[in-house]
Amino acid sequence: MKLTEKQKRFVEEYLIDLNATQAAIRAGYSKKNADKIGPELLGKTRVTEAIEIAKKKRSKRTEITQDRVLNELAKVGFANITDFLSFSTAKTIVGYDDNEPIVDYAHVVQMKDSDEIDGAVISEVQLKDGQLKFKLHDKMKALQDMGRHLGMFTDKVEHSGETTHNVNHNDLSNLSVEELKQLESILTKNSESD
Repeated sequence: MKLTEKQKRFVEEYLIDLNATQAAIRAGYSKKNADKIGPELLGKTRVTEAIEIAKKKRSKRTEITQDRVLNELAKVGFANITDFLSFSTAKTIVGYDDNEPIVDYAHVVQMKDSDEIDGAVISEVQLKDGQLKFKLHDKMKALQDMGRHLGMFTDKVEHSGETTHNVNHNDLSNLSVEELKQLESILTKNSESD
């Protein structure tokens, strides 16, 4: 079955910000019901298939792929300061005392030339009063984004098996002592049967 013109427009609009409600409004659906219509459209197989096809076409057209995004995140996440700077200690003889050399040490930090480094990892460069200052993109954020993509950090825990919940949202402080004892007895029996 083909998409209607409104559904086609919804697919186009959805790709802008991945917001089903706003995409429904921009596609011409009722503002009043857009919060219901948007998710309903995403639940339709032909609409989700059209979205996936459009995403693949866009990815091919723009050459933006998941692999490319992950590679860029990896550059930032695995960057090392020595990719940009070299550190050394220079030893200089500044004089002699009783024919013994007087040595002075200077710590030398030198930035590598731009053709030796990956500038995609640098977010800012400043040269002010002869002082060079540069800043890398946020390494921790890049690592977290990659970790999330790989499923390393999850806020949800999957449980399997059957559970039954009978929840009454009444305030327990309003129960009498007798009612609390009955509740305790019920809970004890349920926990013993588990």
